[in-house]
Amino acid sequence: MKVDPYEKAWMVAAVVLLTVFVATVVVSATAQGLHPPSHVETIDPVTCRSDPRFAELGVFDLEDGSVEVVMLAQVWAFLPGEVHVPAGVPVVFRMTSPDVIHGVQVVGTNVNATVIPGYVTEVVTTFERPGEYLILCNEYCGTGHHVMSGKLIVEDEEAGS
Repeated sequence: MKVDPYEKAWMVAAVVLLTVFVATVVVSATAQGLHPPSHVETIDPVTCRSDPRFAELGVFDLEDGSVEVVMLAQVWAFLPGEVHVPAGVPVVFRMTSPDVIHGVQVVGTNVNATVIPGYVTEVVTTFERPGEYLILCNEYCGTGHHVMSGKLIVEDEEAGS
């Protein structure tokens, strides 16, 4: 079979591009490591409620001046359901799920994370504007998904509220 030289050139170019793409994926997967976003911290979803990292839920002050929010996303609620944090201070959300995949979205902010059973999800952000924010599950988690919500209250520390 006779193949035109231009067609041969395009076939060679296609093979070279495919080789480069495959090499890029392999290097990314091995050298940089594939894992969930942020750090990789695992937890047993069956015993996460009794794990020392999640035995006490709520808001905690850290030594560096930031605030840590320890939460569980479970069918069909966020625990705790209402969270109070100060404005203008870095907030570290540490979340896990004992049952199914959930999403955590703080409406009107840049907080949007997936919470996967077996992993600890960590998100760091700073809320500059005081106010009430709705926390929604944006990952379908079952028949009660539409009622899964929480409340984040960002308090203005200077105003004393």
